[in-house]
Amino acid sequence: MLRFAIFFIAAYALFSGSSAENTSKNSPAWPTKPLKILVGFPAGTSPDLVARTLAEPMAKALGQPVIVENKPGAGGNIAADLVAKSTGQHTIGVMINGNLTIAKLLNPKTPFDPAKDLAPISLIGTAPLVLAAPASAPGSSLGEFLTAARMAGTTWSYGSPGVGTVGHIGMELLKNRTGINAVHVPYPGYPQVVTAMMGGQIQLSMLPPGLAMTQARAGKVKAMGVTSAGRSSLVPEVPSLSEAGVSDFQLEIWNGVAGPATLPRAVVERLSTLISEIARSPEVRQKLFQQGWQVAGTSAEGLAKRMQMDYGVMGRVIAQQGIKAE
Repeated sequence: MLRFAIFFIAAYALFSGSSAENTSKNSPAWPTKPLKILVGFPAGTSPDLVARTLAEPMAKALGQPVIVENKPGAGGNIAADLVAKSTGQHTIGVMINGNLTIAKLLNPKTPFDPAKDLAPISLIGTAPLVLAAPASAPGSSLGEFLTAARMAGTTWSYGSPGVGTVGHIGMELLKNRTGINAVHVPYPGYPQVVTAMMGGQIQLSMLPPGLAMTQARAGKVKAMGVTSAGRSSLVPEVPSLSEAGVSDFQLEIWNGVAGPATLPRAVVERLSTLISEIARSPEVRQKLFQQGWQVAGTSAEGLAKRMQMDYGVMGRVIAQQGIKAE
């Protein structure tokens, strides 16, 4: 964690020292050919939809085609590795927070290091997870429910879409903050988690807001709280965990755009400015919101800071619990 922080501090210093020089020189024309956006998940998934939402307005602004290519596998790390190893200036990627923060920490054999091999470009969108419980769960408030969970000890279980996912790490963070001791049960994906919850095999889970609220509004699960620092515009009717009594709790899922660390500073700056403006435009903002994202549209430094913050939060949980990707 210290190495990760030192890297970004050094990167900021290097940028601030060279920024004036970079802007004073005439940069070569860019792009000179189509820009490729790699996505580490299949077509139709959330990262894919985000990439395709950005691609068309980017192509218009850059005067070159912007091509989205899906390279699924290893939780998005195959595509992230291809981006990291790209030697040209025309390959970037839309990635999730796991690829950009804890990939190497979860699995030392991961062939790239986010802190060394990727250049942050822009944080696109964020979303909280929703702490969900079966419709028959005890208690009428989060406090009462957590009290029941503490008393249940290891007789209660929680589900996640796999070891090392944000849903897994978030639940372990909640256990540390509240004293509950529910047993982790990993599933292939969120649909199986929801099915197990409705069937009574598990007693709690952290679910994406769209999935959680669809089931909650149908009366099939209870939405106890969201994991953002405050209430989320995506699910404004659900209190944050902090608001409901779990102090200083913030953990979200998010996606961002990154390129290879060798990408010239001038190209990073141009892409960062363009992508953040596109993401925050009314039309694209609405599309991303409908996809389940609160738009951030930050600078490259904004994404770098979020990477560092999440690495610290999730890294501590991973170290304390000895979590390793399977």
